[in-house]
Parts: sequence; C-alpha cells; structure tokens
Amino acid sequence: MKPFSRVALIGIGLINGSLARVLQKEGLAGEIVAASRRQETLDRALELGLCDSATTDPAAAVRGADLVVLGTPPGSMGALAAAIGGSLGTDAIVTDVGSVKAQIVQDVRPHLPAPQHFVPGHPVAGTEHSGPDAAFASLFRQRRCILTPLADADPASVERVRELWEAAGSLVDVMTPEHHDKVLAITSHLPHLIAYTIVGTVADLEDQARTEVFKYAAGGFTDFTRIAGSDPTMWRDVFLNNREAVLEMLGRFTEDLVALQRAIRWGEGEALFDLFTRTRAIRRGVVEAGQAYVRQPEDPLATKP
Repeated sequence: MKPFSRVALIGIGLINGSLARVLQKEGLAGEIVAASRRQETLDRALELGLCDSATTDPAAAVRGADLVVLGTPPGSMGALAAAIGGSLGTDAIVTDVGSVKAQIVQDVRPHLPAPQHFVPGHPVAGTEHSGPDAAFASLFRQRRCILTPLADADPASVERVRELWEAAGSLVDVMTPEHHDKVLAITSHLPHLIAYTIVGTVADLEDQARTEVFKYAAGGFTDFTRIAGSDPTMWRDVFLNNREAVLEMLGRFTEDLVALQRAIRWGEGEALFDLFTRTRAIRRGVVEAGQAYVRQPEDPLATKP
C-alpha cells in the first residue's frame, strides 16, 4: 500500500503502540507523531522508538497529518475530536481503535471538518497489559479488525484504512456501528464484566478464604480472570458507552445462569451434560477459527503475571 506521509497517533498505549510498530516494520509512515496527556508516557514511547516526535498537544500532533488514529478511552473521544477538529486538514483520514462504535461515531463526527473521511475501526486484539511497553507488531496478526464507516464515507478513505489493517495482518470485516456493538457486547464486553465480577467476589471474601484462593488458584481461575487485569479506564468507558447492548446480553446471561442454578439444585445431570457438550463444541469452533487467545512470543510482557 502507499505509505502515509505523517501519522498522528493520539494515545500511545498497547493498540496504537503496536500499530506504530507495524507502520515502522512495513515502511508505511514517513513520520509518526504521538500525543498523550502524560509526558512520562511520551518520554517512554520515544525511548522505545515508537514515534519520531511526541507532544501533549493533540491539535499540534494532527497538523499536516494525512492519517490520525484516535487511541484513547471511548469516553474521551468526543472532547478529543473537538480539540483537534480545527487543526485537521480536509483530506486527512481519521480513524479510531475504540471497543464501542455507535457512541464514538455520534461523539466524534460532528467535530470533524470532513466527516466523510472518518472511518471508525476496532482491531479485536489485545492483551491484559497496557501502556507503550506492552506494544508489539504481531498483536493484530490473524485477528479480526472491524470497520464501521457510515453510508456517506469516502470509499477511498475506507480502502486506505482497510489496507492498513491488512498490512498489520488483520482479517477485516465491515458492518454498521450498531451491529458491531451488539456482537461485541456478547463476545467481549460481557466476558470482561463477568471476569471483573468474579475477581470482585474474591476481593469480598474474608481474609482466610481470599488467601486460599490466591494459594490454590488453578488454570481455570487464572485463565478466565486474565482479562480482569485490563485497563479500568477503558473498560469503564466501554460499559457506559455500550450500556444498552451490554444490559441486553447481561439479562440473557442472567436468565441462563438461573436455569443452570436450578439444574444444579435439582440434580439434573442430563441437562448439565447437554449444556457442557454443546458449549464445548462452540469453544472448539472458536479455536478452529484461529481466534482463541494465544500468548504471542513477541509480546514483550509475555512472562509478566
């Protein structure tokens, strides 16, 4: 694909940091500038070689950029778009990496001078770690990336963003923002909510019981609750900005959980066996599709608990 002249990465954590690695590895950016609220984050990004320059002023970062990638928590993107709107070129492509889409589209588009060049995106990839130190180029390899452009989006801009994620190794799908939010509510948002809840339940146990959980936690607990170590700011914003879809899926899950509770109480072994057989087959389907979580050897924090 044709390289971008100047790429502005607004937020330089796991996702945008990994994208920076891709841009560098594939020679897809003449210049990379990073923006963040915290100077220490920018200093670390520069030290790691993730960008050519860095600034705490997002408006300065986007001046002259032909690609802008918003990589901050979803709840901050509206204010961020307002801050950079006056400094954007009318030909600049703007995209994002947020885990919710409908609310971000609603918050961001009104502030852009050329909203037809806005191509919302969500790379469905990540680890439980955050910050620039967690970034690595293979994060997106064989992972899905969902684009949610509106009907009036510029086709050339959509294609450029598609090419970018394909260069990162992603499998790109296109759908509406609303459909994205419903799908991700069950495949990503609800699992995170459950993991946070289970860990919260452990935190509320009396001291002796909690100590024994830490001592005897086996693969089931540690594997399932891995995602509870994710960035709390981002996930707070995800749940608040996709509340309707999350609440709908949480209601369905609660009904299923009550039915499971009833089966256990009444000793309905056949019902339990049928459920576990069916869900085991679904899990195998996820693995066969290549979407099961596997720690990448390139992950710089692979050995960090």
